[in-house]
Amino acid sequence: MPVDGPPASLPIRQVEKPWGKDVLPAPFAAPQGKRIGEIWFEPPAALPNLLVKYIFTSEALSVQVHPSDAQTLAKGLGLQGKEECWLIVDAEPGAKLGIGFEQEIGGDAMRAAALDGSIEQLMTWHDVSPGDFFYIPANTVHAIGAGVSLIEVQQNSDITYRLYDYGRPRELHLEEGIAVARGEPYSLDTWHKHVPEQGSLTLVDGPLFLLDQIEGAPSDAVAARYPDALLVIPRQGSVQIGGDTVAPGGCALAAGLSDVRFADKGVCLLARACPIAA
Repeated sequence: MPVDGPPASLPIRQVEKPWGKDVLPAPFAAPQGKRIGEIWFEPPAALPNLLVKYIFTSEALSVQVHPSDAQTLAKGLGLQGKEECWLIVDAEPGAKLGIGFEQEIGGDAMRAAALDGSIEQLMTWHDVSPGDFFYIPANTVHAIGAGVSLIEVQQNSDITYRLYDYGRPRELHLEEGIAVARGEPYSLDTWHKHVPEQGSLTLVDGPLFLLDQIEGAPSDAVAARYPDALLVIPRQGSVQIGGDTVAPGGCALAAGLSDVRFADKGVCLLARACPIAA
C-alpha cells in the first residue's frame, strides 16, 4: 500500500447562505458570525461528473426541479442534467422535505401555483430523521425544509430551475422548470430507504452513479462495483488512503479500493459515476 503521494482529501469550499446555520452538527463548526449553508468537496479530475456536499438549513430552500441529461442534450447544453440523493444526518423536530405532489397536477396549474405560492401546499412534505435516504430523479419537484442537515451526492451540474422562492429576490425559471417538471406524487416505495448507523447497504445502483454504505472493509460484491477510482466519505471512524488520514466530515479520492485501509468497525460511503453509454 502506498504511504506517500498527493493528499487524497478533496478541497473543501464552505458556502455562506442566508438560509444556512451558525451552529452545525459535529464534526463541523461554522466560523464566528457566519451562516454556512453548504460544504462542497471539489470534484477531482478523475471523477468530474460527481459532486458531494453537505447542506445545512435554518430556512426552507426554494421549490425547484432539475432537467435530465437527455433534456439538456436536446437543448445543446451537453450532459448537464442532475439527479441527486440525500442522506439525512441531523434533523430538528418537525424537519421536512418536500418531494412531489399530493395529486397529479398539470403544467398550467403548476405555473399558477408557483406564481401565487400555493405550490408549497400542493407538494407532499415528508417528516425526516437521521438515516432517512431519498433519491431524487430528474424532473422531480422538490424542496429542502428548515432544520435539516444532509449529505447530497449528485451529478455535477449547476442547472437548477427555481419555481418558487418564498419571495426572496432571486430569479425564477418558470418556463424552463414547468417544461421539465413531473406533476405527480413521489414514490416512497421506490426511492426512499432508511439507512442504519452501522451495516452495509447499497443506496444507489445506477444508472448514473453508485453509492454504497459499508461497515469495515467492503465485501467482494461491493468491491466488484468499484474497480477503479472512487470517492470515500467516512461517517464513523477514519480511513487511510495512501499517507492521508480522512476523518468524518471529509471526502477523499482513492485510485482504487486497494489504496484504502478501512477501520474494522468504521462506516463509510463509497461513490463513483457510472460510465456514459456511447
